[in-house]
Amino acid sequence: MLTSWRRFADHHARLVEAAFLLLLYVATSRQYGSGGAGWWPGLLIATAACLSLLWRRGHPRAVVAVTAVCAGVSGALGYPINPLLLLPVIVALYELTVRTPQKAARAYCLAIIALVVLAALFSDRNDQPWTDKTIPTAFWIAMPVVQGSAVRARRAYLDAVRTRADHTERTREEEARHRVAEERVRIARELHDVVAHHMALAHAQAGTAAHLTRSRPEQAEKILTDLTGTTASALRELEATVGLLRRPDEPDDDNSLEPAPGLGRLPELVSAFASAGLKVVVTVDGEERPLSPGVDLTAFRIVQEALTNVAKHAGARTAQVELAYAHDRLTLTVSDNGGATAPPPAPGGRFGLIGMRERARSAGGRLQAGHRPEGGFAVTAELPIHP
Repeated sequence: MLTSWRRFADHHARLVEAAFLLLLYVATSRQYGSGGAGWWPGLLIATAACLSLLWRRGHPRAVVAVTAVCAGVSGALGYPINPLLLLPVIVALYELTVRTPQKAARAYCLAIIALVVLAALFSDRNDQPWTDKTIPTAFWIAMPVVQGSAVRARRAYLDAVRTRADHTERTREEEARHRVAEERVRIARELHDVVAHHMALAHAQAGTAAHLTRSRPEQAEKILTDLTGTTASALRELEATVGLLRRPDEPDDDNSLEPAPGLGRLPELVSAFASAGLKVVVTVDGEERPLSPGVDLTAFRIVQEALTNVAKHAGARTAQVELAYAHDRLTLTVSDNGGATAPPPAPGGRFGLIGMRERARSAGGRLQAGHRPEGGFAVTAELPIHP
């Protein structure tokens, strides 16, 4: 039944409001039955005050002024000031408080108290004690302002809560999209390093083997054997990288995937480039220190990509890899002396440098790359040992 009444009130708001105002009018007009100037002046005042409430939502200030004047006139005519006579003022002040700033509502409240109290005090027809004309009147006029301020504060609090919830939801969605974008970039960078390195190395090994097939068949056979190892390693790393795309709840069918590579595989990398015709000299300065897995992988990928660029673009026969260990940082440098027959950079070759810089930044370090004054090219990365 309560639900039906609420539905009726929602769909018949004007009817409910009219009924409320009618009851308000009846309750107010009954207070003018005695005292003061008789029945008819009070009835006209009650009619004017209650009818003005129809416009209280669109013109709250004007309605408050009308009801206040009606209450003041009632007090001046000698009608007793009580809560029922002040009902139109109370309703109008409440509507004003919830719709306008608090300073305006308080100013109107003080002005109405002064108007009604002074009109009642200076009236010769009103025989109420002065205590009944002041303290209760001020209380009943101030009550809707206090209640309206509380309702306004609660609405503001609920709006703030909803705003924060909406902002949190948007922030969560943006953060999720940001994380997905970062993960895509990371996987794309890993795929680029794996595929580009092994394809360039396999291409170089195949070209060298084809060149030595007639003149040095034994060496060509050894290079082809190394080529088989290169392609097998490429398949393993590619499988491990693509495995990152699996859903967390998807069962892992192959638990034998090798761990992420690090500087411990640097001799294997040097041997692979040697079979492709590039001699790599590795020097270590300082005491070698264990690296965190992320930094170890970053250092290995930077060396791998830099040596791949040397093999593809520099036209050099030798390259140098320098590892310098300090207290809290590892500085690695990959350089070459260049070559007279260096081929032009391949389209999209800049992605290698971009990927190396992104890797260094993600590990908390930095990377510089450029031509050397004495000739050739150098890539230098500074990485924290423990990020």
